Amino acid sequence: MSEQSVEKNKVVTFTYIIMDESGGVQEQSDIPMSYLHGADDKIFPAVMQALEGHQVGDKVEIVLPPKEGFGEYDASLTYRDKIENVPPEYQQIGAEAEFRSETGESMKMTVVKIENGEVILDGNHPFAGKTMTFKVNISAIRDAAEEEIRTGKLVTDGPDLGTAH
Repeated sequence: MSEQSVEKNKVVTFTYIIMDESGGVQEQSDIPMSYLHGADDKIFPAVMQALEGHQVGDKVEIVLPPKEGFGEYDASLTYRDKIENVPPEYQQIGAEAEFRSETGESMKMTVVKIENGEVILDGNHPFAGKTMTFKVNISAIRDAAEEEIRTGKLVTDGPDLGTAH
């Protein structure tokens, strides 16, 4: 029996590390996660393409510039307000707030800075505008079940990797 390769309609299981331009580890998962190759929207297309043809045990390094990864930094997604106008639970760095537009669209924003009596919130993904390196270690490959192929979703889903927040 020949070794399976990553290709469309295969369920790929892997662990990963995401590093910034300086090589600092920004995110790491030692708990294996899985996705349906060619159909899952939880994986950046460039990552999926880079994994194509690889086998179990392969370690793949993918460098993603902003346009292929978490997007360019958008300054219009920041908001500042006087600290006295902000509820106490949002007066600390790292606090997250969800806002709704007039059209009902929601956006999560994070308090990134408090200075000069102002709270600064940012709706960009923390990795936006940055070139990130993904190190992926493929631990298993299997044929997708008919239901998985039909729905484009795994029977058991894992965490998101590569969706902008």
